[in-house]
Amino acid sequence: MSLPRMLRIRQNFGHSYIPDVQGVVRSEVARVFPHTPIKPGDSVAITVGSRGIANLATIIYALVSELADRGCNVFLVPAMGSHGGATAEGQTKILEHYGITEEAVGVPIKSSMEVEQVTKTEDGLSVFVDKHALSADHIVVFNRIKPHTDFRGDIESGLLKVMAIGLGKHKGAMYYHQAAVTLGGSRVIRTVGRSVIRSCSLAFGLAVVENAYDQTAIVSALLPAELEFQEKELLNKARELMASLPFKEMDILIVDRIGKNISGTGMDTNIIGRMMNIYTEEPEWPKITRIIVRDLTEETMGNALGIGMADFTTKRLADKVDWKSTYANCITGLVVEKARLPIVCEHDREALEAALATIGLIPPEEARLIRIKDTLSLTEVLVSEAFLPQLKGRPDLELIGRPESFRFDIANNIID
Repeated sequence: MSLPRMLRIRQNFGHSYIPDVQGVVRSEVARVFPHTPIKPGDSVAITVGSRGIANLATIIYALVSELADRGCNVFLVPAMGSHGGATAEGQTKILEHYGITEEAVGVPIKSSMEVEQVTKTEDGLSVFVDKHALSADHIVVFNRIKPHTDFRGDIESGLLKVMAIGLGKHKGAMYYHQAAVTLGGSRVIRTVGRSVIRSCSLAFGLAVVENAYDQTAIVSALLPAELEFQEKELLNKARELMASLPFKEMDILIVDRIGKNISGTGMDTNIIGRMMNIYTEEPEWPKITRIIVRDLTEETMGNALGIGMADFTTKRLADKVDWKSTYANCITGLVVEKARLPIVCEHDREALEAALATIGLIPPEEARLIRIKDTLSLTEVLVSEAFLPQLKGRPDLELIGRPESFRFDIANNIID
């Protein structure tokens, strides 16, 4: 089968970033610290999630250092729901993958799946919080603010979410996802987060927003009283800064890798235009006929949540899947569709040819293909020659180099 030739293009999103992330984190903490109830000698639990946040280790180190310099006894608490196979050891291992260890950060990491019920929400939902976090005099929540991959609302993925899904651990995450089917994800996260603020000693939250280049663009420390309103504002900003594919319609999207460090759903549903859950409508754009996923990231540790959104994959990927971890995550999140195994092909060439054979009466060499490394890496992408007319009049797109044919190694896998 003849294959389309590919062009490398660079997307110009035009966004700024913070060059001194550590300095800004420390200055933000210093700004709000006098308005918190923290006293020298108090213990402070800091939440750390499982997302692939830019500069994560740097941010956590700066946050720990600033609080320690102010006389606090700091420790870290993994706040990642059921990730890491829903085990304390697995969640500690995830932090280690991000370079966050007790030796590197200089404070204890207290990992447990045990929670306590602290109150009920206005809807009557039980509110569960990690036992280690509750043992501290104060809690500091940290997370990235971004559009959620499973629902839409004015509160999505951020600080309130980490109070609910993160600090709720496996028990809370399962319960809140079940409640979201009836009440909606945004309402559940908002009301549970409000209850945690009201019932627990939350000192402040530290939020980050990233730009389209996966760089830290905003760092903001938020006091409890302003947290919900400011999170809404930061979510709007995150939407403005979010990257996207260069075109809204395509025949095939090739994704080189997916993983939990890329997105909570392996590949970001906001980028690929596929939700696949029982409580959210499918987005109108982008429209992609077939998706090929080639591999898993090492950091995902076999968790292949999100593979169900693909149409074709490789034996290479399938052999790496930890189904126990994947199923635990998908069942907890009520996104069992995202664990479905697509058609498994022996190698990349077979996957590509199979996809091209299933897009209708379109000659393979004229198919509209886009290839990306992952849904976080969208600055430089490959597009097929069929998109060449659409590049004209697009100042945000820069053509780099000449058209190139797909190259395969001896095992018929794409040479990067």
